[in-house]
Amino acid sequence: MGETILVTGSTGFIGMRLLRFLLGEGDRVRVFLRRESSGGGLPEGLEVIRGDFGDQQALGRAVRGVDRIVHLAGVTKAVDEAGYDEGNLMPVRNLIDAARRHNPSLKRFLLVSSLAAAGPAREGVTGLSEGDLPCPVSAYGRSKLRGEKAALEHAAFLPVTIVRPPAVYGPGDRDVLQIFQMLARGVLVSVGNAGRQRFSMIYVDDLVRGIMAAARSEVAAGRTYYISGTAPLSWDEVIAAARPVLGFRKLIRFSLPKPLVYLAGTLIGAAGSLSGKPSIINRDKADELVQDYWVCSAQRAQLDLGFTAGTTLSEGVAKTIDWYRRQGWL
Repeated sequence: MGETILVTGSTGFIGMRLLRFLLGEGDRVRVFLRRESSGGGLPEGLEVIRGDFGDQQALGRAVRGVDRIVHLAGVTKAVDEAGYDEGNLMPVRNLIDAARRHNPSLKRFLLVSSLAAAGPAREGVTGLSEGDLPCPVSAYGRSKLRGEKAALEHAAFLPVTIVRPPAVYGPGDRDVLQIFQMLARGVLVSVGNAGRQRFSMIYVDDLVRGIMAAARSEVAAGRTYYISGTAPLSWDEVIAAARPVLGFRKLIRFSLPKPLVYLAGTLIGAAGSLSGKPSIINRDKADELVQDYWVCSAQRAQLDLGFTAGTTLSEGVAKTIDWYRRQGWL
């Protein structure tokens, strides 16, 4: 029999793929669900613990007896800095505190963070490595970095590993879906200097393999890893991968200038703050969108974990678009 793994954020895009991977590996899987969550779409064969991250009793039940914890839960949108901390910092503190209290022999606490916690790179060839000083440019990134620091404060008592994925795409993702929807219509709207921009991406199933390689490696305890594709990508490469699958011939491309993006972010963000609801874009999000180089190096993961992303961009894009079409999303 495999191990018992606790997964938070299991109903999300990455979480659902992780659950199926673990069940396929023969692991026993426990999930921590909010009380109000329907749990719809979850595969059979799971143990479900319900509660919230402020409920120490529920967290105690969730962490007891598990071998490893993969903490995926978090928020990508909030009205203000405090809202991001409520979703990305407080749960880490409370979950790892529960693990220390109720499961001191835990084999690994793995936190799935984000490239946003480190911020953009200065160049688009090599990109960031794990030794570079983090410089997040958004409230989201700062909250993820604070979550990382909160986890690593306990590294002397529990084996902690941090994983920072870049942009993730694949079946179930709704963010990259918007790009493919535009391309299917023969239009691509980008932000800033699209010709210069480079970004790291990873197909979701490759990320899942990387997460569990880091969670199970003895070498990885106390370390941080970028789990990413092997080379930075350009918009032209994404277009070339999607063209034969979507079948568009002509493509109208235009890029929104940075001042316009900042103006839109400021106005829409202000409206969101007044309503008390997170907005799609705000000044903070604009700071992320206009960066030229969201690039990271996966060299440490390859050296320490033997991990290499095995899905090419063309393969991943084809699989993703096929899934979107079967679901009626595209």
